[in-house]
Formats: sequence, C-alpha cells, structure tokens
Amino acid sequence: MRLLHRLRPLLHRAPRLLRQCTPALCAGLAACAGVPPEPLPEVLRDLDAGTIATVSDGDMRAEGYATGELAPLDQGLRDTLTVLKLQGGHLRTLRYEVSNSVTAPPEVLALSRDGRWALVIERLQQRAPGQTRVRELAPGRQLIALDLGDPQAVRQADRLTLADFAEALALSPDGAWLAVLSNPRDGPVLQLVPFQAGRFGPVRRYPLAGLGALGDPATARGPLSATNVQWHPSGQALAVHVPAQDRVVMLRFEAGLAPQEATLRPWGAPVQVGRDPFVGRFTPDGRHYLTSDWGRDLSAQTLEQRLPQRPSSLSVVRLADDTGPAALHRRLGSVETDDNAEGLAVSRDGRLVATVNMRGTGFPPDSPRHHRDASVSLLRFDPASGSLTKLGDHHFEGVLPEGGSFDLSGRHFVATVFQGHRGSAQGAGLEVFRVTGGEVPTLQRLGRLPLPHGVHHVQIAR
Repeated sequence: MRLLHRLRPLLHRAPRLLRQCTPALCAGLAACAGVPPEPLPEVLRDLDAGTIATVSDGDMRAEGYATGELAPLDQGLRDTLTVLKLQGGHLRTLRYEVSNSVTAPPEVLALSRDGRWALVIERLQQRAPGQTRVRELAPGRQLIALDLGDPQAVRQADRLTLADFAEALALSPDGAWLAVLSNPRDGPVLQLVPFQAGRFGPVRRYPLAGLGALGDPATARGPLSATNVQWHPSGQALAVHVPAQDRVVMLRFEAGLAPQEATLRPWGAPVQVGRDPFVGRFTPDGRHYLTSDWGRDLSAQTLEQRLPQRPSSLSVVRLADDTGPAALHRRLGSVETDDNAEGLAVSRDGRLVATVNMRGTGFPPDSPRHHRDASVSLLRFDPASGSLTKLGDHHFEGVLPEGGSFDLSGRHFVATVFQGHRGSAQGAGLEVFRVTGGEVPTLQRLGRLPLPHGVHHVQIAR
C-alpha cells in the first residue's frame, strides 16, 4: 500500500543483495490451472467485461506499515494474479503466482485491450527464506508477460530485468510499447519496452533528469521519485508524475519505423498541480489530464505524520494544442474528493470519474483517526469545458482499498479491498457497485467478490 508509499524510507534504502528469483517465478514454473466454470455470481451478473485481472500481495498485511513486519508465514499467503473470465453466464477463475508489491501505486498491472496479455511489475521482490520484516525485502526488478489466451491456465510468456524499484507501468493504446517507471538510487528512470506477441524487445532507458522532468532538488518536499506514467490516447505522448515537486511532466513519443528509432522529448514545461500528485489519467478524448493529489507529507517518518488530515483533491489540466516544446498546458482548477485517495478511474465515455479512498482504514483500531469505512468518490466531468463536479462519496467497509475501474459500459465500478477488519465477515475482494442513472448519478453497492488476501490493483478488458 501505497498508503505508506515510502512511509519509512529507510526500510528499503539500505544496500542489500538481490535474490535471483523465487522458485515460483523461475522459468520452470508450472502454470496454475483454473477451476471448472461456475455460474456467474450475482454480484458480477450485469458487469460489462470479458476479462478481469487483479494482483494480490501475499507478503504484506496492513499492519505492516506500522510494525514493519511481514505477514506470518503460517498463513500461507502468496503473491497472486487472479484472472476472471466472464462468458455466457459463467465464470472461470485462473490463478498464477507472480511477484508484486503493494508498496507501489495501484499501477503495477496492465491488461491488453483484448484480454490476452497481462503485464506485471514488482517494486519489492517476494520474501526470501528467513525474511520477516519489510526492510529485508530486495528491490523489485522484474517485468513479467503472462499469456491469458488458454482458458485452462495462465502461462508466462516472457520476463525482463528492469532498473531497481519498478514503480508503475502502462501499455500503449496499440499494445506495442510498455512504459515503466523505476526509482533506483541514482534517480528515477523511464523505460520504454517494445512488446509484440508476448515478447519484449530491447529496453530504452531515459533518466528523468535528462528529460528535464526534475526541478531543483532543494524544492522537493521528499525523495525525488516518480510514481505514475500514463499514455495519451493517441499513443504519441506520455505523462509522468513527480509528487515531491507537485508536478506532472508531459513527453512526446515517436515510435519510428523500428524500435531502435523511437524518440522521447519534452512536451512543454512541467505542469504544477496540487500537493502530491500520486496518480493520473488522460481523458478519452485526449484534451485533458486529471491528477489525484493525495497531499502526504513525504518527509515524515510515521503514519500519523505522513497522512494528511484533509481530503485529497483532483486537478484538471487542459493540454496544449501545440505539440512542440513550447506547448503550454494549463491547470484549470481542482475539486476535493475524500481522505487518502489512491486509485483513479475514468469511464470510457469520459463523463464519470471515480477515486478510491482509503480514509482512515489503515490506522490501528485504537487510533483516533481510525475508520472502518473507506469510500469511492464519484464525480462528473464535462469534456467540453473541463469542469469537474463532485457527486458524492459512497462508503463501504474494508481495509486499504486502492485500485478501481469502471466496466466497459461505465455502468459499474469495482474497487479492490486489501483485507477485512479483524473479526469482520468480509475479507479481501472486489467491491462492486452499479452506477445509477438520472440527473445525479450515484453508486449502488452490490456486494463483494472474495479474492486472495492483499488484492490492490484491478484491470478490465473485453
């Protein structure tokens, strides 16, 4: 959980040896077969989706952000990709063990538009034998391509080594390029990776300092790291976030005739947005960019100090028509959402926006800031004017929900729930809402689909 995204920076800064690979991730790993099809659960019955993919971090528990301890080994929790195939009124569930870490933003999983390929990165590696504390985990460096084409099993298609602390990834609209951010100790780097038929091409590395993405380090409110990368709907631009400087950097991308001819250059000056822009999304028409500004104190060393005591907000940026380096992108304004927003989603028609808000669910039960309920904030967006209007907050019980997505029609919304409260009948899973129509759209809670402990990111495809 990015809840404490580097809550304790010292946890992962000490030098350590990298593990080569856990047995579960080695090349000889056998695919995990799914169970036979079952009738579609009522909670998913009207969802417009062919494939739903989620990742779960089995090494972490919510309490670990305060105690620094990993989940007890005797609980048998593992890092897991869960694939839900919805077809003809039936559900087939596939699971596959793949290293991933909730300490990154909810941007570590990508799904191709046709649902054939899943791409996963790890910010921290899975625990090695004898490791019991978060600070002992080695930096994550893996990018994994998984083939979801076989209805009986998930299979690893390719694997690539990246720079340390892989933070966020995004798949280009045409599925031909992956953009991956890493935060090694010598500074954040953007990596572009060709992707075709399940195979990775040679990595092209672009240190953000060399792209003019980083300002004066003296102006930073914490570590100069990058947390989010997004592709423009045209596939010809990218956005990169630098939360400690409250900025989003726009870059122009040209693929060239061959992968080695790809180029990347600044697209206008960095845009100053709200405090701590953690994640963001382009609108489907490509005219605006939205950032979810969490508002953390990035230099704090404790949970109480780090998390803000005021709501997060959404900023709206109007993108320049000029595609050259002199382009001027403008922040139009911002709207408050709810406390500790992490996940951000935009409906495919671009008219609804949702944030997934952890609120105080990550605080210990004896803390005055503890909440049992998290929330989803629903907002309406006007693509013509760029205006954003908050419609309401919709509460539900659960600990540290982070990722979220609209279904293909925009008539449903799903949010991941990392774990349940102690003693609660509801554990980890996918919280499902129906988007009701009318003058003021709202969210109607339908229920929760149980998933493996630690689920923190969800993607939906045809």
